[in-house]
Amino acid sequence: MFFPVSDDNPSSSTPYVTYFLIGLCSFVFILQYLSQMSPSIYYNFGFIPADFFSNYSSFTIYTSMFLHGGLLHIAGNMLYLWIFGDNVEDSMGTKKFIIFYLLCGTIAALCQGLVDPTSEIPMVGASGAIAGVLGAYLMLFPKANVKCLVFIIIIVQMIRVPAFLVLGFWLVLQFFSIPGSIDMDGGTAYFAHIGGFLAGMILIPFFKNRDVKLFHEQNTSSWQVFDRDSKEFSFQRNDNVLEGFIKKSEDKMNRRKH
Repeated sequence: MFFPVSDDNPSSSTPYVTYFLIGLCSFVFILQYLSQMSPSIYYNFGFIPADFFSNYSSFTIYTSMFLHGGLLHIAGNMLYLWIFGDNVEDSMGTKKFIIFYLLCGTIAALCQGLVDPTSEIPMVGASGAIAGVLGAYLMLFPKANVKCLVFIIIIVQMIRVPAFLVLGFWLVLQFFSIPGSIDMDGGTAYFAHIGGFLAGMILIPFFKNRDVKLFHEQNTSSWQVFDRDSKEFSFQRNDNVLEGFIKKSEDKMNRRKH
């Protein structure tokens, strides 16, 4: 299992919108906490498919993006936005990123709502919009390396993993999680995650700046494992093969000189 903590993909500008979104969601969650997570907040500001498709009142699509159902919910969403949001914002600029984010969130909410238009269960969270960010990141930087905690039974290891594997694994996980959520009242809105992700993939060519290319090459080596003693990443390779290659190259150069 991959648990991303950061990426090796620095942005060239300050991601003001990403910071603002993280701050706003955190502030709203504090207000929720102070209200003791009152259910009335979810029913007044969450996205309820039955209300939307009967009254076509769209404001809750946007207010629902800033509400969360619990500490783990907001922590996971903000972590992913922190890791991947800055590069996507950098690729299109702050103004277009705001539109892109809200549009992906809107499409995500509608995808979930269309699955059960009569549902009266409020849907909250930034997951759909952030899924759009993930989809855009996959199209822009599929080979960028993401530093992940990898859990193998009881062993925890930090390793650099290509983004297309991390995000691809996340997307596949959403599909596999759908069957278990269909008969549940509430739970995770997996159709919103998938819809937002696909929306981000489709929209990014139209939102990115002209000088920004899709499918950037990686800037660090993949599968580097974190050395806990030196606190650096050490690339595990077969040094004997490398030394043999260098020696053969030197021998050829010496023969040419003679």
